[in-house]
Amino acid sequence: VSLHYPARSGGGAPGPYLTTEEARLLLAARGLDDVVPADVVGGTVTHARTGAPAARGRYPLVLLSPGFNTPRATLTSLAEDLASRGYVVASVDHAYESTGSAFPGGRILTCAACDQVEAAPDEASERRLLKAVSTGRAADLSFVLDRLTGHRPAWHHARMIDPNRIAAAGHSIGGNAAASLMLTDPRVDAGINMDGTFFDPVPESGLGGRPFLMLGDDGLHRPGGGDTTWDEGFQRLGGWKRWLSVKESGHFTFTDIPLLAEQLGLPVDPAAPLSADRSVRITRDYTAAFLDLHLRGRPQPLLAGPTPGNPEVVFQRP
Repeated sequence: VSLHYPARSGGGAPGPYLTTEEARLLLAARGLDDVVPADVVGGTVTHARTGAPAARGRYPLVLLSPGFNTPRATLTSLAEDLASRGYVVASVDHAYESTGSAFPGGRILTCAACDQVEAAPDEASERRLLKAVSTGRAADLSFVLDRLTGHRPAWHHARMIDPNRIAAAGHSIGGNAAASLMLTDPRVDAGINMDGTFFDPVPESGLGGRPFLMLGDDGLHRPGGGDTTWDEGFQRLGGWKRWLSVKESGHFTFTDIPLLAEQLGLPVDPAAPLSADRSVRITRDYTAAFLDLHLRGRPQPLLAGPTPGNPEVVFQRP
């Protein structure tokens, strides 16, 4: 788990993005190990500082869950932005579900779960496994909540967290996990699914009327776009809900991948030509608007409908 939090000025060194070994495994999984040196990505630093003195006060908590076979580091730009806006953010790697997760002491866990999914004999079996991934992640996230907000918390800045204001968000199956978590953990007040299929479906009873945002690409994740779990899920959601799709985006638009690819000089995916700057800005702004509305009660005109400054964002009304 990586914790980003509001900090006071002074102290701390620039935080690393990935270890070199984590970077090597990530590049290898995407066929880029002979294109980009691992130490280039491993040498990347973030805008955050390690060991920075915590700001005074109590802040809402946001749990972030990455996509399948993708490390939590790929949600760093979102985590940093939320921390700068006054949120504590816990980004979670789920054991054996990432290209590589480094533990203190150097131990690396790789994606054993990916091997199981790839070995599934048919689509139905694969979907059952991925449903188990989503519900298993929900259990992980509940455990993280226990360790951050319970008696004798595991984090020395845990006093910063307001346990009455909690949200979960995720990319791909991490977005499904946000919904799975809300089904089983009443402590979570709101959730966001960024371009993730609901392998664990939203039940007919919904999510207890709690607010939920669906933010996805404008190909697969628009009404009738091919992923019927979004059509079904949106209809079953009660209470406040929005379905936003982003033109010219792709599955990884809502992560750091476009930003990293641009800085590394990799070619733009012709199927997802949205610029890295717009990808990051849209993801940050709409996520923050949703959280500010539902965890802080601050009105958000950005979520009322289309805006001239964000022509790529389509408000879907199935």
